[in-house]
Amino acid sequence: MNVLRSFLLGAGLLLTVSATSKQPDPPGQVAPGATPVNAAYLFVHMTDADYGRMYYSASLDGLHWYRLNDGKRITDDYRGHPDIAQGPDGTYYIAGNQSDASPVINLWSSRDLITWTRFSTYTPDLKATPGYSQALQRIGAPKLFFDKASQQFVMTWHTPHLEGTPEDGERYWASQRTLYVTSKDLKTFSAPPKRLLKEEMGTIDLFLRHEEGKYWAVLKDETYPTLQWTTGKTIRIASSDNLLGPYEHLSAPISPNFREAPMLIPSPDGKAWYLYYEQYPGVSYGLSVSSKLAGPWYQISGYTFRDDWDKYSLPPKVRHGTMLTITRQQYDALVDKFGIQTQNRE
Repeated sequence: MNVLRSFLLGAGLLLTVSATSKQPDPPGQVAPGATPVNAAYLFVHMTDADYGRMYYSASLDGLHWYRLNDGKRITDDYRGHPDIAQGPDGTYYIAGNQSDASPVINLWSSRDLITWTRFSTYTPDLKATPGYSQALQRIGAPKLFFDKASQQFVMTWHTPHLEGTPEDGERYWASQRTLYVTSKDLKTFSAPPKRLLKEEMGTIDLFLRHEEGKYWAVLKDETYPTLQWTTGKTIRIASSDNLLGPYEHLSAPISPNFREAPMLIPSPDGKAWYLYYEQYPGVSYGLSVSSKLAGPWYQISGYTFRDDWDKYSLPPKVRHGTMLTITRQQYDALVDKFGIQTQNRE
């Protein structure tokens, strides 16, 4: 009996230690007192209650994000799916549009990420796109990338070519294709738009990056998932040696199904990549981590609002946008201007 009692007590102690032991933190963080390569981050996003408008959250570690401006809009002028690129002179630019049905893409600029002013507009001739004359008048989620090597901007967006039907609403989304134009100054643009990817598959939310000696296209596979198309509604990544492609080696899913709006940032120590994505509509956020953009990627536990489980956290009901690295001085200026909430609770 004493032996059995000792065994049960030992097993109970083991379970208690296991249940309360600290799980390892995600890679990419710096030791206390060490100087990070990437000191701070800004998340420019929408909210579930105010979709399509501009809000800010900020982070010092790329994992824990807190609302700025008491959870109020940064500007009343902006509408769109926020995406930001920094130009060669340090100016920030953001693209947006009133709605997918609007024919015009609007651009704003800012020197300090605090004040945004109208900069330019662009109206693409969608039906002039080579090999895509059947394009519908829809412009979804315009995004910006500045390529240092060629000193030009690339603006991407998605445009469908089939309307949905009551019997098949998904054919509209499966018909989305990623188009692009280039520009030296975001006032004049190459014409006509062109298709970026060769694959005949639905793609949305695509953005470009140049890292690790290659160009990368991070995108959402917008085909509906089935046994015949298991990668549908996931985040995937392709690479190219050239800015405008061809983009090849399309990866397996980085996220589970029914995720969208990917956002990519380097970790504080610069040795890992943090890829965020939304479980829509406004359900939660996922985070995958890798030391290389080609993978392998794995998921981090978080956004459950359980302090004993979360390794990352965002304010409740934030919707997608863009994340970018900023300096500690920029972070301090944003906090001084807007204030910051220190809790992620309603």
